[in-house]
Amino acid sequence: MNIWRRCYASLIYFFLYLPLAVMVVYSFNSSKYSMNWKGFTLDWYTQLAGNARLVETALNSLLLATVSATVATLIGTVAAVAISRYRFPGRKLMKGSLYVLMMAPDIVMGISLLILYVTMSFPLGFWTLLLSHITFCIPFVVVTVRTRLKELDPNLVEVAQDLGAGEYEIFRHIFVPLAWPAILSGWLLSFTLSMDDVIVSFFTTGPTFEILPLRIYSMVRLGVKPEVNALCAVMIVVTFVVVAASQLLMRKNK
Repeated sequence: MNIWRRCYASLIYFFLYLPLAVMVVYSFNSSKYSMNWKGFTLDWYTQLAGNARLVETALNSLLLATVSATVATLIGTVAAVAISRYRFPGRKLMKGSLYVLMMAPDIVMGISLLILYVTMSFPLGFWTLLLSHITFCIPFVVVTVRTRLKELDPNLVEVAQDLGAGEYEIFRHIFVPLAWPAILSGWLLSFTLSMDDVIVSFFTTGPTFEILPLRIYSMVRLGVKPEVNALCAVMIVVTFVVVAASQLLMRKNK
């Protein structure tokens, strides 16, 4: 039985990671216009590092993802605590709207946000893109943190109140430390969603601010070039580093 389980798991991992492995391998291919292997080279990574516009676009994506994930995590954590701890008018509507945002198609959200910005005469650029990314990241943070808060012992809050702790002290010294793994997971999830979003970003960005997913999309419209493979390989490495760091932090917290 264990053999079948291992074979089944191996097939799943093979199906998931084979395309990534092929892309990484071909990022070292010396052929520029075909998929035939013609030798090992690092020229595409050298060209990638020397492409000032592409490096600037990558830095734009990192800045946008970091800021949007941080703001979404702050708002989402507070919202998760509010939904879990308090009973207030509109609570059920708030919970339902969060799930609607999670399940709504990206193209619908992108078009609706674009209509909102045009109606309010917001110039499309960094700020509209930032607000859009915060909007679709918040529900994922709320769901992640709220799942962790459900597992906490409610007696901890009652004991803290008996000892004279206020709402801020309860939030800071009980909810945040105990829910820290979920908060970190929500931040990483938001960071990943922001880094690879294409559809919402396509509708809500402007000509003054370009991000990496849209840049890659424009590059592959005429065919997959080795520079694109090299760029995607770098993004994969960065993703694995972030995930590994988060796992180490969670183990230390435990």
